[in-house]
Amino acid sequence: MGIRAVFINANEQRAVAAGDAVFTEGDAGAEMFGLISGAVELRKGSHSLAVLEPGDTFGELALVDDSPRSLSAVATEDSVLAVINDKAFTYLVHETPMFALQVMRSMAQRIRERDPREL
Repeated sequence: MGIRAVFINANEQRAVAAGDAVFTEGDAGAEMFGLISGAVELRKGSHSLAVLEPGDTFGELALVDDSPRSLSAVATEDSVLAVINDKAFTYLVHETPMFALQVMRSMAQRIRERDPREL
């Protein structure tokens, strides 16, 4: 099962209004997200790191290493998110190796796209 199929079939969806935070740097992280519609900006402090589009995933790092959120995510448009909690994430990684691989690819791509001075 591909990562997009997982999010399309997610049990929970969340609407987020433009300007509202999905999560804030330092928050505990118990969910990851797939952007179904709208746009979400990832920020480190006041620095914009990326603007995500439908089909993109985010928030997975906190589930992988069980640490606080390393950045903030703010909706720049009214958005709809698919939500995968920590238990569902663990199940999907265990039962669907392609899901795990696609999450790793998404994380790697985001790291490579960052400013080399930040790495």
